[in-house]
Amino acid sequence: QVQLVESGGGLVQAGGSLRLSCTASGRTFSNYGMGWFRQAPGEEREFVVAISWSGGTTSSADSVKGRFTISRDNAKNVVYLQMNSLKPEDTAVYYCAATRSVLSVRAPEYNYWGQGTQVTVSK
Repeated sequence: QVQLVESGGGLVQAGGSLRLSCTASGRTFSNYGMGWFRQAPGEEREFVVAISWSGGTTSSADSVKGRFTISRDNAKNVVYLQMNSLKPEDTAVYYCAATRSVLSVRAPEYNYWGQGTQVTVSK
């Protein structure tokens, strides 16, 4: 039983930065792997980044590697997505998700999802 709420989305120019936050409810936040996915209009949902229970292991999609960084603060029940060097192709609704697996890049393995937050990158 986990509730996730994303925040921090908005409009930014290409080359700029944005940080998304995902706040989770529950006493055992540290026992969930966390991930970010995104979905652009007319396209399928795709994996972006993920982080393990302890935060010691991360995984990133090739399209965002070197630009996006995921981190978590288990004491605050918050996971972050730091997005740098943003491109128009990054425009999408970004979703935070939690999995009972230690770490996963597959959407079907995630058990809980947030409502999403819109990120729009202009030229």
